Amino acid sequence: MYSSPEELLVATHRLAGLSLAELAHQLNIAVPENLRREKGWIGQLLELALGATAGSKPLQDFPEIGVEMKTLPITSEGIPLESTFVCTAPLLNQTSVNWHTCNVKNKLSLVLWIPIIGNRTTSVGDKIIGYGLLWQPSVQEERILQQDWEEIMELISLGKIESISARTGEALQLRPKAASGSSLTTAIGQDGTLISTRPRGFYLRTSFTARLIQKHFHL
Repeated sequence: MYSSPEELLVATHRLAGLSLAELAHQLNIAVPENLRREKGWIGQLLELALGATAGSKPLQDFPEIGVEMKTLPITSEGIPLESTFVCTAPLLNQTSVNWHTCNVKNKLSLVLWIPIIGNRTTSVGDKIIGYGLLWQPSVQEERILQQDWEEIMELISLGKIESISARTGEALQLRPKAASGSSLTTAIGQDGTLISTRPRGFYLRTSFTARLIQKHFHL
């Protein structure tokens, strides 16, 4: 559909300034009252509008041009309101994965960020789509991400998953990621046996995305 990341970026600029309600109306999609039960609704709306092809596969959203799309809720001052989900974390068979082959690096190698502007009390439909930006990690940013990923994955492989808190990692953090608190998966326990635990996901801290927004929009 797109021949280059730049062509995709131009397409996102055509959406800038629209409210989510206006875009949803164009696509004949109902706007939820809130996002508590539909956390991924905004991302899915933008994926549909822009023709993302990956769906639920563990690929970049636009694999033909190597671009992952991430919506980023921010205030009008450019302050991110929440951390950004990157991908689920593998809790078993970690020895077959390294930084250069992991899904975190794949997802973050080239990101189309689309700011969604509004405060915490702004209704879903009234939030405004901002100008998108293409981002590739700098050498320093990738070094930080790699160090965080390797630290977290080492703790998982050593059976210390339950000791990993949201404070672990400078840019990346590991947090529970499941539709409900009752969802369980298998991981390695401290004594090397398998345990049941909540699925985990990698997230980018708001401190990391705030610097990214400030740098690109000169805030």
